[in-house]
Amino acid sequence: MEWLNYHHLFYFWTVARAGSIVRASQELRLSQPTISNQLKSLEGSLGQQLFERQGRRLVLTDVGRTVLRYADDIFRTGRELQQALKGLPTGERVRLVVGVADVIPKRVAALLLESAVEAVPRLALVCRESPLKQLLAELALHELDVVLSDSPASEEIKVRAFNHPLVDCGVVFLAARELAHLRKGFPRSLDGAPVLLPAPGTAVRRGLESWFEAQAVRPEIAGEFDDSALLEAFGARGMGLVPAPAIIEKEMVATYGFLSVGRTEEVRERFYAISVERRLRHPAVAAIAEAARARSRAQSGHG
Repeated sequence: MEWLNYHHLFYFWTVARAGSIVRASQELRLSQPTISNQLKSLEGSLGQQLFERQGRRLVLTDVGRTVLRYADDIFRTGRELQQALKGLPTGERVRLVVGVADVIPKRVAALLLESAVEAVPRLALVCRESPLKQLLAELALHELDVVLSDSPASEEIKVRAFNHPLVDCGVVFLAARELAHLRKGFPRSLDGAPVLLPAPGTAVRRGLESWFEAQAVRPEIAGEFDDSALLEAFGARGMGLVPAPAIIEKEMVATYGFLSVGRTEEVRERFYAISVERRLRHPAVAAIAEAARARSRAQSGHG
C-alpha cells in the first residue's frame, strides 16, 4: 500500500501559498535546501512535477494546482479536527466551487444554487462562468466541484464526467403589457411579432427556430443576447417577447410584471449537473440534485 508523506505535502502547501521557497523557509524556519529536498521527495513519490520555473519564479503545474486544492482540504480538515477535540466550534465554511456555463440563464442558475445555500449552513459559494468546454477542463483538474450546463458533457470532450439531469421543462413566452394582445391566437400571433432570442448556436435557440418553422410562423427578431439578464431587461421595456424556461416563469412575472402570452412543451429546456463522480457526494451538490428532482415531481403532478 502506498502512503502519502504528509510532512512533504505540508512543505509543498506552504511553498505554494507563500509563492517561493525563500518565503516558505522563513515561515517554517527551515533551510531552503531542506524544503527543496522535501519537494523533490514528494514529486518523486507522486511521479509528477508540481512546480516549474519561470525566470526566478516557481509556478504550479496543472498537477500542482490539483494537489494544492486537495492539500487545502486536508489541512483545513486537520484544523477542524483540532478545534473539535478542544470543544471549540470549527468556524469553517463548507466550500462549493461551481462552474456555470455562460449560456445558462442567470435566474435558472440562481434557482438551482439556492437549494445548496438553503441545505448547507455556512456555505462558501464560489461561482465561475465560462464556456462549457473550458469548465469541463477545470472539472477534470478538480478545480471545480460541479458544472451546471444546458447540455450534457459529450464524448467528443475527452473528460471523464457524469451527467446528472436536473431540470426538463417547456418554454413560456412572456411580454410587457403593451404586447399582451399577442395572447390572442397564439402561436399564430407570433408571425411578425418582435421576439428577443438567445444567441445563435445555443441549444434553446436551435429548438425555438425549429418550433417556429413547424408552426409556420416567422417572428421578427428584435434582439439577440448572450446575457439573459440583458434580454430580460429589454423585454421588460416592451422591446419584444421573452422566451424563458417555464421553471422560472413565476419569478419573472413577479420581478418584471410580465404577462404570459403562451407556452409550448415541444421546446425543452434541460439543465444538468456535471461531475467527475457517478454518485454526488458533496452535500451541497446533492442538495441541488434532490431539490431539482422534487421540483420536477411537483410540476409533473407526481409529488
